[in-house]
Amino acid sequence: MAKSHAPIALITLVKLLVLFFVMTMMGGLDGQILGPKETHMVFYLQDWETGNATSVPVAGTNGTLSSVLNFGTIMVVDDAVTDGPDRQSKQVGRAQGIYVNSALDGSDLHLLFSVVFTNEKYNGSTLEIQGADRFFLKYREVSVVAGTGLFRYAQGHAVLETVYLDLPTLNAVIKFNVTVHHY
Repeated sequence: MAKSHAPIALITLVKLLVLFFVMTMMGGLDGQILGPKETHMVFYLQDWETGNATSVPVAGTNGTLSSVLNFGTIMVVDDAVTDGPDRQSKQVGRAQGIYVNSALDGSDLHLLFSVVFTNEKYNGSTLEIQGADRFFLKYREVSVVAGTGLFRYAQGHAVLETVYLDLPTLNAVIKFNVTVHHY
């Protein structure tokens, strides 16, 4: 009686497919490791409430002036994101969204905005920033909760540092030192 070689061929094919899948996920056929990548970047948020304003109050507590320093004030922002602290530095994107003064004593903002990149390297990609900004502290940390494009499925954090603050005008430049893991 003749033996069929079909089961052996099928087992060999399955083994080859599993091997191909493992090679692709663990190191790829070209040697590149797939999986989460880590990206570090530094940029500066140019937040201006006077002159060519990029942040404006849209709501505030009754009986008080709407000011970023007052509890309950909601600011809408479309701030330039630059590669240096100077307002004339090369723009790499825009920070678009809102922040709210969420502390009764006025010392804490809650940030909710997208960094929409326009530079050549990350053009069209975004990072979603969310968290408490205790802006009177030298350093504070907020979350990177999502991203799109090159930062799809991003998770991470940003350490914020105020490099310029003019209290009479409420103009500020904030340094973002960002670490994200993404695919």
